[in-house]
Amino acid sequence: MSAPRGILFLVPVALGDTPWTRFLPADAQKSASGIAHFVVENAKTARAELKRMAHPAPLREVDIQVLPERGDAAALDALLAPALAGHDIGLMSEAGCPAVADPGARLVARAHALGVTVRPLVGPSSILLALMASGLNGQSFAFNGYLPVAEPERNARIRLLEDESRKFDRTQIFIETPYRNERLLDALLATCRPDTRLCVARDLTSDEEWIHSQPVGAWRRAPRPDLARRPALFLLLAA
Repeated sequence: MSAPRGILFLVPVALGDTPWTRFLPADAQKSASGIAHFVVENAKTARAELKRMAHPAPLREVDIQVLPERGDAAALDALLAPALAGHDIGLMSEAGCPAVADPGARLVARAHALGVTVRPLVGPSSILLALMASGLNGQSFAFNGYLPVAEPERNARIRLLEDESRKFDRTQIFIETPYRNERLLDALLATCRPDTRLCVARDLTSDEEWIHSQPVGAWRRAPRPDLARRPALFLLLAA
């Protein structure tokens, strides 16, 4: 008879410098505190996050493995070996929920292929929090990740997303590297139609949280928010 397998827990982490009690239910923190094996994007930030969560074990005794940027099935199997041996594993992203706009999805897919139970824990998703607070269409929406960096391609993508939003009544959600946030906002205000509704959500769940939603025409007349080097999401819905 084979030994029971462990569970792959999907452990949400903070979106910013926030105490765990603000973004995790007590049951989720308790589950994470009982895990001795973790797969993460960055070992240093993962240790800081486990410390934030008040993980009871000395961090030097916690097994922390880094998810490779590109890993074949054998590499993923090695990361899942503790679960195959009966031990629980925690998968952690750099921010928010693992496997959502996150490379951890590859490990989750492999866990399913190997028959390892996957259990998501409740925690913050910046995408859903921004959508909830935007007042835009929450029935039909798409997360588009990063837009192109080069100006012609970026502006063309903005026009395409706006056209799709109008055609399908779909909220379009995207992000940018924080130091390019203000450049992206300028491009949105220059490219989108005045009646397209735009929401900017910055520093979610932190003391500096700021969320504002209004038509592009109103954005053009308003003072620009401070977005430089701060995590933000952008959402638009065309009329």
